[in-house]
Amino acid sequence: MSLSMPSFARRAILVAGVSALMTACASFAPPATVADSIAKNPSLSTLNSLLATAGVADALKAKGPFTVFAPSNDAFKALPAATLEDLQKHPEKLVQTLQYHVVAGTLTAATIKNGKVKTLQGSDIELSKSGTFVTVESAVVTNADQVAGNGVVHVIDTVLLPTFKK
Repeated sequence: MSLSMPSFARRAILVAGVSALMTACASFAPPATVADSIAKNPSLSTLNSLLATAGVADALKAKGPFTVFAPSNDAFKALPAATLEDLQKHPEKLVQTLQYHVVAGTLTAATIKNGKVKTLQGSDIELSKSGTFVTVESAVVTNADQVAGNGVVHVIDTVLLPTFKK
């Protein structure tokens, strides 16, 4: 007596299994972008709002990869009110400031090296690392390595202000 299954039954099981696998794969959302990661983080709501206002959020949904040094809400609160108002009144300054926080490529805390890197704004920023302690210019990375599908986000405690280009 044979316990083997007829070939049509094996094919039906195989087709059902492949179909279930394809359905499961199709239901997974693509990896979040750095813009999505920022939008989902309540401590980055001010940055998220400014990215949307300046039209920079869409750029951060592109293929990348990008490393974003994302100022927290507290970092924006520490800015003088006049500085934030000036950025909001002058879209070109706001865009430059936001781009000054973004570097092309993926820099995790483990791969950051001491030295300068070019921002999307065009200026260099100084990165420093000692053990697991990372700084960007005068800002401290308070929450590192929020990995996204097109890069990584590091939360910082200070808003970095570039020298504005005309």
